[in-house]
Amino acid sequence: MKVLIVSDTHGKDAYLFNTLKRVGPLDLLIHLGDLGSSEDYIKSISSCPVEMISGNNDFFNGLPKEKMILIGKYKVMLTHGHRYDVYYSTYNIKEVARSRSADIVMFGHTHIPLIDLKDDVWAINPGSLALPRQSGRIPTFIIMEVDDKGEAHFTLNKYKK
Repeated sequence: MKVLIVSDTHGKDAYLFNTLKRVGPLDLLIHLGDLGSSEDYIKSISSCPVEMISGNNDFFNGLPKEKMILIGKYKVMLTHGHRYDVYYSTYNIKEVARSRSADIVMFGHTHIPLIDLKDDVWAINPGSLALPRQSGRIPTFIIMEVDDKGEAHFTLNKYKK
């Protein structure tokens, strides 16, 4: 199973469109909020199922603020992250995920990528495909692959035109 994880595109849809063309085919696309009113467009350009949640800049789009999904054997909490002090640490967001029996919490908001596989709850942040804030300011996304044994693997990728 191959999953594309993105966040914080803020309506700059060309980045996502090009990424989908480059990394497909996919089994699932996850967008972790701050879509920039592009939810219908994102569904239209994806050839796989799409899971989306709203971010702190998404108003009146009707998307849930958080969602629990299953990816293989993993229970995954999707959230934008802005309500959990994610700029400072993953402690709060992991505690909430743990309280919901999640194995993985995926979030955005910081525009800085993170793959944290420590502890009993993993924290995954793909950074931003449109407005990166990490050193070098290169747009990023994460590919999650679940292998034949059911184990998840995460790869941080840099956007390429």
